[in-house]
Amino acid sequence: MGLKEDFDQAAKDALTLPESTTNEDKLILYGLFKVATVGKPETSRPGIFDPKGRAKWDAWKKVEDKSKDEAMQEYIVKVTQLKEAAANC
Repeated sequence: MGLKEDFDQAAKDALTLPESTTNEDKLILYGLFKVATVGKPETSRPGIFDPKGRAKWDAWKKVEDKSKDEAMQEYIVKVTQLKEAAANC
């Protein structure tokens, strides 16, 4: 499979990660997914009254300098690691 197909499969697999997946890991995945699918954030940072939106935006902003391909590759690796960790529990 190509990178895009592997990424699409990883995105499907991410939906089946256990609830015990940490928020930190979820935010990493979110940021990488957004860069891979949208690119750099073009919106302003959510306000203080939206802490969830702000955390997601910050995670996206943190990885904005990666190329779409880099973000896809890192996303695939992270999902694979989280799946393996969940299987070993």
